[in-house]
Amino acid sequence: MVETGQRLAQIGVTGLAVMGSNIARNFARHGHTVALHNRSIAKTDALIEAHGDEGDFIRTETMEEFVGALERPRRVLIMVKAGDPTDAVIEELANLMEPGDIIIDGGNSLYTDTIRREAAMAARNLNFVGAGISGGEEGALNGPSIMPGGPAESYESLGPLLESISAHVDGVPCCTHIGPDGSGHFVKMVHNGIEYADMQLIGEAYDLMRNVLGMEVAEIADVFREWNTGTLDSYLIEITAEVLSQVDAETGKPLVDVIVDAAGQKGTGRWTVKSALDLGIPTTGIAEAVFARALSSSTSQRESARGLVAGTTGAQAPADKAAFVEDIRKALYASKVVAYSQGFDQIAAGSAEYGWSVDPGKLATIWRGGCIIRAKFLDRIREAYAENPELPALLLAPYFRDAVEDSVESWRRVIVTATAMGVPVPAFASSLSYYDALRAERLPAALTQGLRDYFGAHTYLRVDKPGSFHTLWSGDRSEVEA
Repeated sequence: MVETGQRLAQIGVTGLAVMGSNIARNFARHGHTVALHNRSIAKTDALIEAHGDEGDFIRTETMEEFVGALERPRRVLIMVKAGDPTDAVIEELANLMEPGDIIIDGGNSLYTDTIRREAAMAARNLNFVGAGISGGEEGALNGPSIMPGGPAESYESLGPLLESISAHVDGVPCCTHIGPDGSGHFVKMVHNGIEYADMQLIGEAYDLMRNVLGMEVAEIADVFREWNTGTLDSYLIEITAEVLSQVDAETGKPLVDVIVDAAGQKGTGRWTVKSALDLGIPTTGIAEAVFARALSSSTSQRESARGLVAGTTGAQAPADKAAFVEDIRKALYASKVVAYSQGFDQIAAGSAEYGWSVDPGKLATIWRGGCIIRAKFLDRIREAYAENPELPALLLAPYFRDAVEDSVESWRRVIVTATAMGVPVPAFASSLSYYDALRAERLPAALTQGLRDYFGAHTYLRVDKPGSFHTLWSGDRSEVEA
């Protein structure tokens, strides 16, 4: 441990809850001297007492002492609760810093807040970086995926430190400069939205095996473990097998049967859907995942609705269990591709809207390690954008197009069977509907536009000639050019 005044720190971390403490330790383990600050000094002392031998830490008590312990340009990582607490810490730091210093918000902040904060700090000649950090507590300690935005010049000073503590895949750091102002937090937000969809799809696959095929939890765990050796190889599939294998010590039941079936959420999924609506991007899989969590938590409504009639179709569980499990696997993979494709569409739209120039191939590269949605097929995504940087949709890349087309029959069988047997599969079904709508030659939107013209004179385009047109619905119903 190093005391204040003996040397200066390369990086400071304020906010020493689990995530902040772990990332501070990560910096120290990689040879960086780290200044520590927390409003409760007890947390600072607890970190040093437990982990002070992991590297060089500078203990500080006041914000003034903390800022004074940093080398120029000062680099401070804020790891506090998003919203007003973050604003308060930013203002306190800004009052003590000098031109060229760098403030980094490593929390899950809303990207529009980051845009506002970056502009405010730029007016004070300070660099503000909104950095998305994925990987949870373990990633923060052992190597997360890091998505920093902000001024490009700030990355020259900050980048090497962040890259050193990030996860590495094939020797490549899972950290890159995303783009200006709020781009880092925007990308992290969509990352979390994809994570919502991924988890919902996994849940639906589990539910199908449990309630259509009648499989035991331990048997389903083995299926996920097997799936993790193939194209579905990913962190979430891996830990699904672990969670399903866990037995509750108190009851002897599978832990999943003891957990209340109400999923929580902290807001990033909702933010993703709201942003997608504003940008006009149909992130249907992510939206269904958010709605599914909301419905799961509507416990009083669900309890009141348990007497609703399910209806009978005479449907029975598929006779060939192994074949239907394979159908589920293919449906899961195809739906997962749709979720990523929609997420990358939203990132492209956000990048265009705000002038960020986000490189989707770089995102696929840094998401291969450290983050929650890390998966084997991110290499395929990286390759797809390398082959065609102007790819209109990830779903249309040759590899993914072939994989989804190979899965379509299984996908349909799964959804038909689930519907007939009354097992909800909102993310599977919406993903297939999106695929069908995307490939359709004609959509019923023509009727929608006709209706809009009827009641609101909103006009319409014709397939056979240019221009906008309106039918005089309340008159002689002749058509006029608008």
